[in-house]
Amino acid sequence: MDSTDKKLQKSYFDVLGLCCSSEIQLIENIVKSLDGVKDFTVVVPTKTLIVVHDSLLVSQIQIVKALNRARLEANVRVSGETNHKHKWPSTYTIASGVLLLLSFCKYFYSPLRWLAVGAIVVGIPQIMLKAFAAIRNLTFDINILVLITVAGSIALQDYWEAGTVVFLFTVSQWLESRASYKATAVMSSLVSMVPQRAVLAETGQEVNADEVPLNTVLAVKAGETIPIDGVVVQGNCEVDEKTLTGESFPVSKQKDSPVWAGTININGYISVKTTAVAEDSVVARIARIVEDAQIKKSKTQRFMDRCAKYYTPAIVVISASIAVVPLVFQLGNKKEWFHLALVVLVTACPCALLLSTPVAMFCALSKAATLGVLFKGAEHLETLSGIKIMAFDKTGTITRGEFLVVDFKSLHNDVSFNTLLHWISSIECKSSHPMAAALVDFARARGIEAKPDIVEEFENFPGEGIYGKIEDNEIHIGNKKIVSRAGCNAVPTLEGYETDQGVSVGYVFLGSCPAGIFSLSDTCRTGAKEAIHELNSLGIKTVMLTGDSHGAAMRAQDQLGGGLEAIHSELLPEGKSRIIKELQAVGPTAMIGDGINDAPALATAEIGISMGVSGSALAMESGDVVLFSNDIRKIPKAYRIAKKVKRKIIENVVISMVTKVGVLGLAVAGHPLVWVAVLTDVGTCLLVIFNSMMLLKEEETTPVREKVRGGNNKDIVNSKPSTAVTTTVPTNVEKKSCARKCCGAESKQKPEIEEPLLVTCE
Repeated sequence: MDSTDKKLQKSYFDVLGLCCSSEIQLIENIVKSLDGVKDFTVVVPTKTLIVVHDSLLVSQIQIVKALNRARLEANVRVSGETNHKHKWPSTYTIASGVLLLLSFCKYFYSPLRWLAVGAIVVGIPQIMLKAFAAIRNLTFDINILVLITVAGSIALQDYWEAGTVVFLFTVSQWLESRASYKATAVMSSLVSMVPQRAVLAETGQEVNADEVPLNTVLAVKAGETIPIDGVVVQGNCEVDEKTLTGESFPVSKQKDSPVWAGTININGYISVKTTAVAEDSVVARIARIVEDAQIKKSKTQRFMDRCAKYYTPAIVVISASIAVVPLVFQLGNKKEWFHLALVVLVTACPCALLLSTPVAMFCALSKAATLGVLFKGAEHLETLSGIKIMAFDKTGTITRGEFLVVDFKSLHNDVSFNTLLHWISSIECKSSHPMAAALVDFARARGIEAKPDIVEEFENFPGEGIYGKIEDNEIHIGNKKIVSRAGCNAVPTLEGYETDQGVSVGYVFLGSCPAGIFSLSDTCRTGAKEAIHELNSLGIKTVMLTGDSHGAAMRAQDQLGGGLEAIHSELLPEGKSRIIKELQAVGPTAMIGDGINDAPALATAEIGISMGVSGSALAMESGDVVLFSNDIRKIPKAYRIAKKVKRKIIENVVISMVTKVGVLGLAVAGHPLVWVAVLTDVGTCLLVIFNSMMLLKEEETTPVREKVRGGNNKDIVNSKPSTAVTTTVPTNVEKKSCARKCCGAESKQKPEIEEPLLVTCE
C-alpha cells in the first residue's frame, strides 16, 4: 500500500434528505466538486452516502457542510449508531399542519381562510431551499415539481389546496424517512456489529481490535463479544452465534474450539488465540459483503432508473402542453385546464416507481442476512428466483465432512505399521481436506503424533490427493486417480475387500508400490434430507457432483431418502464445471459447495452458493451467496425469499402505476384535484415501502411435503462422462428408505488392523 492509499479515509454519512435515486445526480454534482474525493457511493434505501476521500484535503465536516448547503440534511454516521434523529416532524411541518387545520373554520368565520396562506408561508421554505439547490446544481427533482405545483395553485387563488400540497409533501418526507429507517435497522446492525475493542489476556489492557496482531491471546469474559476470530486455548463457555448463523441455540466451546468475531460469550471465561487480524475476520468480511450488496443494483432496478430519466421529462412536457391548450384554442374553462396540468405535473414524480425495487431488494437482503445467508448483490436474489436446477457438492456440503477411518490395511512388509501411519499423518497435516483430519486423528488415537516439519516437497492435487517426501521416500496419498500419478499401472485390490461399499477408499504409495489402503465413512448433515425434499417440492431438480467414489455417493443418496435426481461421481474440478455447463443447457443452475475443488463450478453456475464459515476462502470468494451456517435448510428458505421479493417488486410496480393512472383518470373525468394527486403520490410511496417491509416478517414454519415425481428426469443431464461415474435415480420405482438417519449418532466401530500384506502392481 502506498502513502496515498494510507491517507484515504472511508466515511459514512446519513443523508435524510435523499428521497429516491432521482436525487443521486444532485449528490454527485456536490461531491465531485470537492477536492480530495476519490470515490463515492449512494445507497438509496438506507439514505447513506459512502465517500472515500483524502482526509488532509477534505474533512468529514466539510463534506457535510457541502451537502447541507443543498438542504440534504446530512450528518456523519458515528460507528455503531442506530438512533433515528427525526422521530417527530419538524416544527415547521407541525405549524403548517395546525394552520391548515384551523383554516377549515372558514365556514364559521370567513377571515380564517387566510390561515391557509400562513400554512404555505410556514412550510414552503424547506421545499424552496431544496428546489433552488437542485436548480443551482443543474438537476431536476421532486422539490421543483412541488414548488411549481404550489405556485400554480396560488396563481389560481386556491390557497387551501396549495397549503394542503405543502403540508402533505413535508409530512411525507418525514414518514418516508421513518419507514426507511425501520426497513434498514436490521441491515445497519449487521454492518455495525464489528467489535471495536479487545482485551489482552496477559496484561488485561484494552486495545483497539484493529491493532491486535496474529496469534495474540485475548481474554473474553461472560457477556462480552468475541472481538477477533480465533481458537480457544483455555476455559469453556457457550457462545451465541446468531449474528453469523441465524441459529438461536448457544454453541458449546472448549479448548481447541474455533470462535468467531461478533459472537457473544454467554457464560464462562475463555482465552482466545487469534487466527486472523480484525480486518480479515469473518464478521469483517460479512460487513464488507453487506455493504457491497447494498451498492450493487439488480437488472430490474437499473431498468427502472433508465426509464425514470425519460419518464419525468416526458410528463413535464405533457403538463406544459396541457397548460398551453386553453391559451392556444381560447377555451373558456382555463382554470380547469390549469388544474389538470398541475395534476399531471404531480404525477411526474417517479419516487414510488423508483423505490419499488431497491426497498424490496434491501428488505429481502436484510431478511436473508438474519438467517445467516448473505447475498453479494441484489442481482443474485433476482437470479436465484429463476433457478430450476441445484447441484450439490457432497463432502462438507451434503455430508458433514467429518470422516471416520473405518478400515486401514498396511500393504508393505518393509515398513512397520506405526512408521507408515506416522508418515501419512505428517503429510496429511499439511492438507485442509476433511479426510486429512480423520487420518491424523486415527494416528493420534494410537499414540502416533504427526510431525509436519519432516515433510519435504509437499504438493496438493485437487480431486486426486497429495504428495510428500519423507526420508527420501516419495509418498502419494489419495483416491484411485492418484495411482497413475504414483506411477502404478493398476489400482491395488485385496481379496474379500469390497471397495464399493458406500465408503470413501484411499490409497497410499511408496514410490510406485502400494503401501496401504484405507476406507472412510461420512454421514449427511442434520436437515440435509429435509432440505433436498423441500427443494423438490418447490419444483427444483437436485443433483450431486462429487469427486468421491460412486459407492460413497450412493450411500449419501440412501441417507437422503433417494431425494437426488441424478448423481455424478468421481469428478475432477474441471469435471464439475463441465457438468454444470451441461445442466445449464436444460435450465438456470445453482451450485452449492464448500471446497477449493468446487470453486470452478461455483464460478460457472448462474449462481454459486458457498459454505462461508466451514468452507474454504476460495469457495467463499467464488460464490455469489455465502451460507454462514452448516445448515443447508437455509437454501430453500433463501429461494423462497428470492421468489417473494420478485413478487413484491411486481406488486410495487403495479401499485405505483395503477394509482397514477387512477388520479389521471379522475382528472380527465372532470375532477382535477391537486391535493388528491399529492396525497396519492405520498400514500403510494409509503405503501411501496410498507409492502416491501412485509419481507422482514418471520416466516411461518410449515411441514415439508414430499413431492412425488414421475418421469421428469429426462431433463436432467445424465450422460456418463469419461472421467466420472454418473447415476440417474429412477423415479418409477419405490425409493429406499434411509437406513441410518442423518441426524442419528453413528456408532464408531474400532477400525480393524490386519497383518501387513504385500501387494504389487501388475
